[in-house]
Amino acid sequence: MTKLPTYNRRKFIATGATAGATSLLAPNVFANTGDPANKVAINVSAFRTQHWQDFFSSTQGGAILVDLKAFALHYWNSDQTVYRLYPIAIPLKEEFVRRGRTTVTHKIDGPSWTATQNMIKRDPTIPRHIGPGPENPLGTHALYLGWPLYRIHGNNDSRKIGRTSSSGCIGLFNEDIKELFGLVESGCKVHMI
Repeated sequence: MTKLPTYNRRKFIATGATAGATSLLAPNVFANTGDPANKVAINVSAFRTQHWQDFFSSTQGGAILVDLKAFALHYWNSDQTVYRLYPIAIPLKEEFVRRGRTTVTHKIDGPSWTATQNMIKRDPTIPRHIGPGPENPLGTHALYLGWPLYRIHGNNDSRKIGRTSSSGCIGLFNEDIKELFGLVESGCKVHMI
């Protein structure tokens, strides 16, 4: 059996997104199996870039597209000179999902986390409140949205990224939310699909 090539998915995605790729960010890569007629397709990443025009009338003030199906968050700045694509964690259940349009109302560096009543009902043993720090489920930074209790935030458990794992919020790697936090201004448009 031929050994297939390995890829650092996050580095590949970040590099491609930073370079402003405009088609599939990570198309199928074909591994040579030794037989030219028998190549094996490897899907390096399911992410693909999006065009802001398909979702927003403008990017004035910045625009964030959260694609729940693709586990991806897209960001464009006002003049489209900055485009970022990040892998995300999404809500555990469809009933926790919120779709539609809102805005970033404010940003917090070092947020505190408080369990909701529904979280406590599901698990009475969870802590009621966790302040800023490494145990905080919101990670290092949070973007608060116009919808109560919904945020785009970091994560204290990187294994959750790329999975259904939240109670409604959108989670990013801490290094990704730190970068996005620095780019996004209050009032940035958010569209969750």
